[in-house]
Amino acid sequence: MKSTSLFRPGAGFLLGLALAGGAAAPLRAGTLPAAFMVKGVDGNDLLNIRAEPSAGATVLGTIGPQALNVEVLEISPDGKWGKVAAGGEGNGWVSLAYLERQPVLDPALVPRPMTCLGTEPFWSLGLFEQGAEWTTPDTPRTDLGEVTEAVAMQGFHVRAEAGPERVFNLTISREWCTDGMSDRQFGFAAKLFIESPDGNALLSGCCTLDHR
Repeated sequence: MKSTSLFRPGAGFLLGLALAGGAAAPLRAGTLPAAFMVKGVDGNDLLNIRAEPSAGATVLGTIGPQALNVEVLEISPDGKWGKVAAGGEGNGWVSLAYLERQPVLDPALVPRPMTCLGTEPFWSLGLFEQGAEWTTPDTPRTDLGEVTEAVAMQGFHVRAEAGPERVFNLTISREWCTDGMSDRQFGFAAKLFIESPDGNALLSGCCTLDHR
């Protein structure tokens, strides 16, 4: 794995089946999840998210015509539909005829924006082009520094600091993950180990590239 600096110029989560004592099921394609952008939709129109990979299926929601960072988790067997988040409660399917994969800016870096989330306790660690941030319900947003990362085919590792004595070690793997509070599926699972003078902590969560 290649380790490199984060910075460049210019919601108890269940980790798939892992926390239930089983192995998490792999995703269909090693390159998924991935971020896509909407294409070919008129400016006054919307792209439908459907309950099943079929044009006749119930509409669960919509995506705007200029939307970026639409995370595709899975591709239907016929290759025509992509599974995406449908609001905060579940998933649906979008026609891939109207989605185009966003370019990978640097394969040696974690794709951005990416947010990892957990419950019991609630926490959020966001990775953005210009940095990283940590948030909990009891603490304001904290910018993280001294960020380094490593990339492997199966996932990513990120190390960041909130001051010299508080270290965040985040491991992200490509595997199914659910939040335990909704029917939504995620395509990345996370383990977060926090080193702190107040006591270390090991947290679990899911991650998403979806930032529409």
